[in-house]
Parts: sequence; structure tokens; C-alpha cells
Amino acid sequence: MPRGPRHHLKRVDAPSKWMLDKLGGTFAPRPTEGSHGLRESIPLLLILREKLNYALNATEVTKILMANFVEVDAKVRTNPKYPAGFQDVITIPKTGESYRVLFDIKGRFQLHKVNEKEAQYKLCKVVQKYTGRNNTPFLRTHDNRVIRYPDPAAKIDDTIKVNLRTGKMSTIVRFKEGNLCMITGGRNTGRIGVIESREPHPGSYEIVHVRDTAGNDFTTRRENIFVIGHEKTAMISLPAMNGVRMTTLEDRKRKLKNLKRQKKRSLNFKKAKQILFLIIPHPIY
Repeated sequence: MPRGPRHHLKRVDAPSKWMLDKLGGTFAPRPTEGSHGLRESIPLLLILREKLNYALNATEVTKILMANFVEVDAKVRTNPKYPAGFQDVITIPKTGESYRVLFDIKGRFQLHKVNEKEAQYKLCKVVQKYTGRNNTPFLRTHDNRVIRYPDPAAKIDDTIKVNLRTGKMSTIVRFKEGNLCMITGGRNTGRIGVIESREPHPGSYEIVHVRDTAGNDFTTRRENIFVIGHEKTAMISLPAMNGVRMTTLEDRKRKLKNLKRQKKRSLNFKKAKQILFLIIPHPIY
């Protein structure tokens, strides 16, 4: 048996949330060990090549990164396989664009464009609290960020607001009924709603009941809950649909409506082109 960490990943074994085609090759880029796990992250190579379309192949992505053009959480990253995960902020200073890594309503990774003010912070979920050497209190978040001497009011499963430039925490959002949350795991990944109640099961998983803005109720495990705001006010800007999952028929109607709009726009463009061709005089040779 080989020793050490694995460096390869078959394309058919890659997470479905990456949305890779099966015929694109035998292998997929395997994220290196970092702030997020293998199944909970997406490498920068796929973000620049597949999501943002800034490159056509891995060689071009490497050139972009080695030129220090891309920052993740306000730090320059040059590794094409660096794992970017939920709530990470990807900034490209050359173009002035910033994106936050979120989930869409179908549980796939989505890059949500944010403004310059919102790109200065991120939300982190508290996953561990412990005391180190010399009785120094520590706090660890979902992205393996360690904060020394944190606010004692922060508890496990709470959400804290972290300044990316200083690394200090400011606001604490409680994990309790009535607060807005986003689902980060399970079959309801990407849905957003308000925590209605908690159903403890000693010796098993605690179940949380959530209701979205459309009035749909669903349940998930406690570890899949990520609180994103006080009551119904989110601390970050949300993508389209506001985390409300549509039924199959509703999704079909929405797609047909968008298709009609695109066809109408293309017809209008063709008509305008014909009118301009008739109006503008052409030289006679």
C-alpha cells in the first residue's frame, strides 16, 4: 500500500456540487489539505476556469495565480488546488470584483458577487472551544480559523462576524429559535429559513425544524444549520430566490419563461440590426 496523503482524484468520484462533466477527462483536481475538507470545498482551479471563465486550461490558471491576482479571505493564494469553502471571500483586485462562496437551492457551489464593503468580513460558525497552555482560551470555527481570547459569550454552533483584515470577531449571532439560517449539508443544502423549533434525541441526532419565506417546512440535523442573521434580517447579501426551493413544475415554468425572454431579446436585436443596416448609408464600389 502507498504511504502518505493521496494526490489524485478520479473525475467520477468528485463531489457532484462541483458540476463537472463526466467526459472531461479521467481525473479531477484534488484540493490540498487546508481550511476546508475535500467534500466541503472547491479548488481555485475550478473557480477560475469553470465558474468565472477567466482561463481555458490549468496552465492559464497557474499563470493568473502566480501573478498574485487572486485573494482568498484577504490573503494572496498561488496554489491552484487551494480549497475554497462556504463563506470564503474571493477577491480579484485587478478587476475590482469580489465573490462569496455560497450554495444554490440545489446544493451546488455558487459564487455570489458582493460589494467592497461586504467583502471585508465573513461569517464563521463556532465548532469548538477549549483552553490551551497557560489557561489561554481558544475558539475554532468551521474554516479551521483559531481565535485567541474570544468573547466568552460565544457558544458552540453560534455564528460570529470576523474581519478579514484584522482577524478579530465582532458580532455574535445565537443559535436559537427565530433566527435566520442556511442549510450547509444534507438533502436541503442551500435552503434558507427561520429556525422554528429543536427536537432533541438523546443518543442520536438533534433535529431542527425550519420554515422558509414561502411557508414551506422542512427538517435537518443540528450540525447542518449555519445561522446567518438575527431574526429575519441576514448579515450578508443573499443570492436570487432567497434560498426558497421550487417544485419541479415551478422550476420548469421559470425556465420556460426565461427561455421566452431570451428569444424575444434575440429577435429585438435582429430587428434593430436590420433597421440600422437600412438607415446607415453604405459606400458603392
